[in-house]
Amino acid sequence: MKRLLLWTVLCLVLPGALQAQDDSVTDADDRTFFPRDTFWGYAQLDLAPPHNEIDPNLCAGNAKNYGGANAPCSLFARYMLSGYLEVRPFGKGQFRRFMLFGEPAFLFGKTVPQALYTWSPDAIGIEHSWGLGVYIKKGFEFRVTQHFLFDRLGARNHNLGPADLGNNGPWGRYNTIGVRKYFGTRRW
Repeated sequence: MKRLLLWTVLCLVLPGALQAQDDSVTDADDRTFFPRDTFWGYAQLDLAPPHNEIDPNLCAGNAKNYGGANAPCSLFARYMLSGYLEVRPFGKGQFRRFMLFGEPAFLFGKTVPQALYTWSPDAIGIEHSWGLGVYIKKGFEFRVTQHFLFDRLGARNHNLGPADLGNNGPWGRYNTIGVRKYFGTRRW
């Protein structure tokens, strides 16, 4: 436990010591709390064509063997609405490097591979993660992420027969500690 506390303190204090050597990156007229660039993110809508459905690993790949086109486990998605949101609540001082983020993905569709291909927008569920990050220096960012179990929606929020694999999603619930490196510039 002491070792974990030491690493946490080092990861939160070291970026500040490194930044002390740099010039200020904020404007003098930036607000301390909730600056004008507090929120950043994107939303995205994906469409998976027939025979290429999104598989959130909720139903076995051989679900058609348990009812064919009428198989109760039809949790293979045609549509995915996903997004990413960063919240940087501090505009001045040492804490301006701190951020919170969330990354949800909503899945929709009703498909049984090799048996039923529809364009149905039936809600399947939500896969989401959230975390916090601290910008270190030169494009590096320290991140801690919590990935949750898949949340089913509506009438599909119960066991759907022998092909149902449960709501653990592809990897189940997990935490990660990592470093991200940004590079290049975007052209708009």
